[in-house]
Amino acid sequence: MLTTCLRRILIAACLASIATAQAGPVLDRVASDGVLVLAHRESSVPFSYLDGTGKPVGYALDICRRLAQAVQRKLGLSKLDVRYLAVTPSNRLDAVEQGQAQMECGSTTNNAARRQRVAFTIPHFITGARLMVRRDSAVDRLDHPDLKVVVSTRNTTPLDALRRMVRERGLPLRVVEADDHEQAVGMVEKGEADAFAMDDVLLFGLAAARPDPTSLRVVGRFFTTEPLAIMLPRNDEAFKKIVDDEMRRLIYSGEIQAIYATWFTQPIPPKGVSLNLPVSYLLRDFWKYPTDKVP
Repeated sequence: MLTTCLRRILIAACLASIATAQAGPVLDRVASDGVLVLAHRESSVPFSYLDGTGKPVGYALDICRRLAQAVQRKLGLSKLDVRYLAVTPSNRLDAVEQGQAQMECGSTTNNAARRQRVAFTIPHFITGARLMVRRDSAVDRLDHPDLKVVVSTRNTTPLDALRRMVRERGLPLRVVEADDHEQAVGMVEKGEADAFAMDDVLLFGLAAARPDPTSLRVVGRFFTTEPLAIMLPRNDEAFKKIVDDEMRRLIYSGEIQAIYATWFTQPIPPKGVSLNLPVSYLLRDFWKYPTDKVP
């Protein structure tokens, strides 16, 4: 006959084994190594970028740090080493898909094509693509006669949408690719492109970070709708549930409103300029019934 103490030990070991089996690859790895890696961007202001000292900062990163804390609590870790990995539009999906990072904290759109490779949590922002032009430009729409060359960032949904519109509407535009947002803005400033097509919130952030924020304007109507969300590894439901539950808690508690205000309605680094962008009606309505299910 097993003693009561021994039975309890065996039951506890069995339950721990079952919990480990159900935890999934990300939680197993984090529990084993005590490390969680956040992928970040270098120029996606104000979501994920480098401040004046080279430190990764931004709205999406602040959210990811809270998600990391939720993972730490769930696993009962006394300490979690949060590390950072710089990514670009070209390699961000690879970084998550290949396990180099457990979350991508930036300005990535949740769409059907990407969901074939990665998963997403509940959107933290909803935006749309517009055009950035020089202050003295007459261009105010995609079909303006002065618009000849449009740049967009490689491997982004605005670039895909722009090419589709040019093709379907027969617009006489030359579309060129930039490696990152900073390069695209520079092309507009130098006159190498007439406009930069990208999510408007990113355009406002990029303009605010220029030596003269008034030298550029954001114009035109939205030609995409972009639900931006934290990117996660695909087919890891245990990890995703922790992240989704914490996102809902941040939304329902109102904490995400304070995080939002820090980056969109208050001065932000490196120049201490405010974007003055209150929560849009689209995002406010979406957060009433937060879900990761988007088109």
